[in-house]
Amino acid sequence: MSAVTKRDLNQRTSDVLAQAAEIGEVIVTERGEPRWRVSAYRGQDGALARAERQGRYTAPSSTPVPWPEVVGGPRYESAGVDALLEEVKGDH
Repeated sequence: MSAVTKRDLNQRTSDVLAQAAEIGEVIVTERGEPRWRVSAYRGQDGALARAERQGRYTAPSSTPVPWPEVVGGPRYESAGVDALLEEVKGDH
């Protein structure tokens, strides 16, 4: 995301609009504070496309992690579980 000043928008409007078309969005600042957002029109996006563009959604990976060959996690012995519980309890 890029930022330009209000004066730059006034003086170089076509450059700022070209920048918005290229990168998607430009923030316009006034006295160093972000005040406005200029974004390129993309037609009628779906809800997921808008959320992804706004950074609120990430599409799933095209190469998912494979399933583990062994079902379940590590195996615990009774003595190990007891020791772990004692460690978690501590000296309260």
